[in-house]
Amino acid sequence: MSSIRNSPCLHLLQQWQNLTMKQTKQIHAHAIANNLTRFSYISSRILAFFAASPRGDFRYAETLFTHMPNPNIFDYNSIITSYTTNSQFDKSLSVFTKMLNMNIRPNSHTFTTLVKSCVTLSSLEQVFTLTMKSGNSSDVYFVSSVINVFSKHGAIHLARQVFDESSNRNVVCWTSLVSGYCSCGLVNEVRDVFDKMPQRNEASNSAMVSGYVRNSFFSEGVQLFRELKKKDKGRARVKFNGALLVSVLNACTVMGAFEEGKWIHSYVEENGLEYDLELGTALIDFYAKCGWVKDAEKVFDKMLVKDVATWSAMILGLAINGNNKMALELFEKMEKVGPKPNEVTFVGVLTACNHKSLFGESSRLFGIMSEKYNITPSIEHYGCIVDILARSGQVKKALIFINSMHIEPDGAIWGSLLNGCLMHGHYELGQKVGKYLIEFDPEHSGRYVLLANMYANMGKWEGVSEVAEVKSLFIAPNKQKSIENQENVIAILLVKSRIKPNNFIDVFTDIGDMAFVSLFPDKL
Repeated sequence: MSSIRNSPCLHLLQQWQNLTMKQTKQIHAHAIANNLTRFSYISSRILAFFAASPRGDFRYAETLFTHMPNPNIFDYNSIITSYTTNSQFDKSLSVFTKMLNMNIRPNSHTFTTLVKSCVTLSSLEQVFTLTMKSGNSSDVYFVSSVINVFSKHGAIHLARQVFDESSNRNVVCWTSLVSGYCSCGLVNEVRDVFDKMPQRNEASNSAMVSGYVRNSFFSEGVQLFRELKKKDKGRARVKFNGALLVSVLNACTVMGAFEEGKWIHSYVEENGLEYDLELGTALIDFYAKCGWVKDAEKVFDKMLVKDVATWSAMILGLAINGNNKMALELFEKMEKVGPKPNEVTFVGVLTACNHKSLFGESSRLFGIMSEKYNITPSIEHYGCIVDILARSGQVKKALIFINSMHIEPDGAIWGSLLNGCLMHGHYELGQKVGKYLIEFDPEHSGRYVLLANMYANMGKWEGVSEVAEVKSLFIAPNKQKSIENQENVIAILLVKSRIKPNNFIDVFTDIGDMAFVSLFPDKL
């Protein structure tokens, strides 16, 4: 036994965190050659590396386990963890069943891992019941895992029952319950849970703030962040992790809460936090959408590692702030030294082409998006092209392009066409587009404004009145209108304009001498 303790193989395995895959396989070969695998500690440690290490090998671990003559509880836990991590949930449950048949008693670690393999509520309830019988249900990490999985299945009432019946609850259990309520959209209820927490940490604060933001309660998320900042006093200083800061930045971007977002940037600088991918990208997006593109550029330049989301955020930020040329130049740089562009990148690139002088460039970029990068155009990409054409006065070409699309145009695309009609005096077509848009998207106030302006420019004041009448019925403090009323109101405009619902494209068969001109001869 003393020779085993002095074995270099054992010494290396005790430092398994620093081992590579190649080194561990060499150790395994050495252990086999020297008959060391008969010692359970060595064979179990080798299995654990391949099963649980980020540098491990799931298939290799599976082979090792099947050749073990008498696996112990440690080995079963290792292979269950490996199967669960690699989404082999059926195998996890199968190994667990085998474990029970071999009369090996599971421990709290077994159950904590196993509940993550329960893809149905019934299997989770069975595992939970078994855990109760085995006396492991008081383990805080098990309780936390059960709450998380019940919540993912939408069974928040069962998650709450587990929490309430647990005799041992720590901040991890409370945080899991907060996250569970948020994931189920029960934001109003969760705040009461959060306020009753006897103890909080960075994770619990982040769970509540992020929960607000994920459920679009942006104002509440920012307000809670302000409350947490007030508690930032001396020894009781509240620390904010990256996930919380990213969530607040996203809320600030939506709300235009510039001072709060600027405070976060100062906090990052003062505390020496790294501009990691998520935090750095969130700051870029925040500054760009608040109009402070220079600050966004500074953050971009400071980031040591940039992924496709980072480059895309900076390109779009430049584009929406009118720095079209800089956005296109940054895209060229990205093609040379950055990651491969994705569909979001091309939304930013095409947005940068929203000037009539850049239509040719937008055509080229739209082409290479699919030809060079194999990206199928989405509604956002089509919308960018329609907007470019409509703004530049090429309204009929925009309509032809819409008809050539492989997906159904949405309200934003028709809205761009309507805006182009208004900008460049295509009033006859604009009327038809506007009336169809009101049928298509009756609760969008901007559609009514554009159509009313169209009538005003034509001097058709009765049309302005009709639009105002319809708008008052849809865009009002009390929106509880019946479906029947909505259909009747839509019919007012449809009958007067003789437009047939669901047959809008037919309206444009006689809009004049619209010769078919291909925008992209090689693409259509």
